[in-house]
Amino acid sequence: MSTSTDLSKKSVNVESVAKKALKDKKVLSELFTGILSKNDTSRYNCFKVLHLISGLHPEALYHEWDFFADWIDSDNAYQRLIAVRMIANLIRADTENKFERILDKYYNLLNDSVIVAGHLTANSGKIAKAKPKLQTKITNKLMNIDKTKQKHKDLVKAGAIEAFDEYFEEAENKEKILEFVKEQLNCESPKTRKKARVFLKKWAPGLLT
Repeated sequence: MSTSTDLSKKSVNVESVAKKALKDKKVLSELFTGILSKNDTSRYNCFKVLHLISGLHPEALYHEWDFFADWIDSDNAYQRLIAVRMIANLIRADTENKFERILDKYYNLLNDSVIVAGHLTANSGKIAKAKPKLQTKITNKLMNIDKTKQKHKDLVKAGAIEAFDEYFEEAENKEKILEFVKEQLNCESPKTRKKARVFLKKWAPGLLT
């Protein structure tokens, strides 16, 4: 790549490349080419740079929304994972309400691998914060994990609790969320049980007694 940084090397200064990409459209274009590379390191480095940019300056990548949204339907699990994470970051720049049109398709990925579904739940707090009108829908999607075909439901719920923690203060259905989280105190996943205890200690310590 002509970014003057060899993205095929594991030691890449992600922040430096991101700054270059924000100033130079050619560099940005190369990152989108690189994220399709067959070289694992190059592909991952390009993702890390684009993910950093999307988190700090989502408006700079919003024009590529469809590029990532199309990957929700990809046969490649890695691309579906990228779609989940990038869309969650780009939400803050979604002035055209594009997410509303793909919400159901996006959350259908709860049926995907535990990695994809886990990142989806954990990133849902960002979406709920950026889209207050969708919070109830998102809450319902997360609380219905048991109705999905997910093989590791209890583990995926850990991400759901993370998400609830991000927007609980402004959530309309606090009682339902608290009930859901309390139920996880007895789930099979140690990680989820721990997150449930931390959540309740913060928001409703009385439920732990």
